[in-house]
Amino acid sequence: MSIFERLFGTDKSTPPPDIPFGRYTDAYKTETQQRAFERSLELFDEGKHLEAYREFMAYLKDPLADNITWNDRGDTLEFQFWQGSQQVSGIATSEKVKAESKIARADDLNVGFLRRLMEANFNLKFSRFALAPDNALAILFDTHVTDGSPYKLLYALRELAIHADKQDDLLLDEFKSLRPAQERTYGDIPQPEKETKLNFLKRQIESAFAEMDKAKPDPNTYPGTYAYMLLALAFKLDYLVRPEGFMMDTMERIHGIYFAKNDRTPQVKVVSIRKEYQKLLDRPQEAFFKEMYRTRSTFGINPPVHHDTIVNLIEGELPNMEWPLQQNFEVLALAVPQYVAGFALFHYAPPKPDRELFHLFFQIMEPSFFRELGFKIPFVDVSGRLHRGEIVKAIRNVAERNRPQYPRLRPDTDKLDFASPVLFAKSYLLMIKDLNLIREN
Repeated sequence: MSIFERLFGTDKSTPPPDIPFGRYTDAYKTETQQRAFERSLELFDEGKHLEAYREFMAYLKDPLADNITWNDRGDTLEFQFWQGSQQVSGIATSEKVKAESKIARADDLNVGFLRRLMEANFNLKFSRFALAPDNALAILFDTHVTDGSPYKLLYALRELAIHADKQDDLLLDEFKSLRPAQERTYGDIPQPEKETKLNFLKRQIESAFAEMDKAKPDPNTYPGTYAYMLLALAFKLDYLVRPEGFMMDTMERIHGIYFAKNDRTPQVKVVSIRKEYQKLLDRPQEAFFKEMYRTRSTFGINPPVHHDTIVNLIEGELPNMEWPLQQNFEVLALAVPQYVAGFALFHYAPPKPDRELFHLFFQIMEPSFFRELGFKIPFVDVSGRLHRGEIVKAIRNVAERNRPQYPRLRPDTDKLDFASPVLFAKSYLLMIKDLNLIREN
């Protein structure tokens, strides 16, 4: 069960569904893991390379996930770990460290995917894509132990794993002559969960299109206002649906379209983003369901940040909701705090209290979705009225659970505005901005 389900489950007689949300992060290492990495560095400096690598494996092992295993044979160390849908296998001896992940198998060599991987090699610093004798496409890394410090292994294995996980679904979706190199034996999710997530995705996109088609205000005159709505939608879907493959790549592409530094106007970018969403609506159900599965990961993509980064994000973006709020465009005004929360979870690994409060924010903003998944959500009734007492209690629970690490964490819930969802969202983010997240030494 993930940390969020433990935190926000309200019916103690019935455990909440074991459904994870958001991108995996390895930013929250335990003290035991940190000590293992420190021992790994010390042992490596002493020339005890295999002992150092054993400690390094302990550092990578997530205590909440079955993400890595290793077999110590004395003079060799064999290891396997997961990154998304991909398994990475490796071996360490007294001379070398090798690791590889097979991402696809080719029935017919096609210049298209071979060129794609050759071009990708130019952007890799430690690993490389290669073609095995049996026409398996793989990504490889190897190093001599004298040059294989734990720091190097950390960056190299992260690069290999993340690129392996990203490329397998994309290549298989685009090139029909490729077959999976690894049979997925983990991560099947129930059909009702898939249907709930797909229906939610379609409803959200169609609702955004309907808002644009109202043309109040005119998207050609106020493209930035609609950009907030479309980008907030991408970040929200990425966090709540937790897509893989094509849909995950689409969310990243939507972000890239708007923030690309080119000569395209904001109006053109908004139109381009809408086309990307239309591709999702046009995609067959079977293609979506194929990419909906649980994953285990070892490395997070998002960099850890301090609370100051979240403060700067809120201060920089939240004022942009004032104009649509004053003009009574509440849907567009609400998109701004949703954008802030989604942006923080899409790009960063924020401090734990921030992450948990952003998750609570989405539970409050999207209660129907969570209820359809089987969660008990007491924060909003069926008419949309916010329940002050339940929300304040959930916020205080987050604070109490995190106070051993953040002794000055005391959210000021008195400043929350429950008059409407949009005013609540604004005040909620201001509450997060004012948190004191100085850690205990």
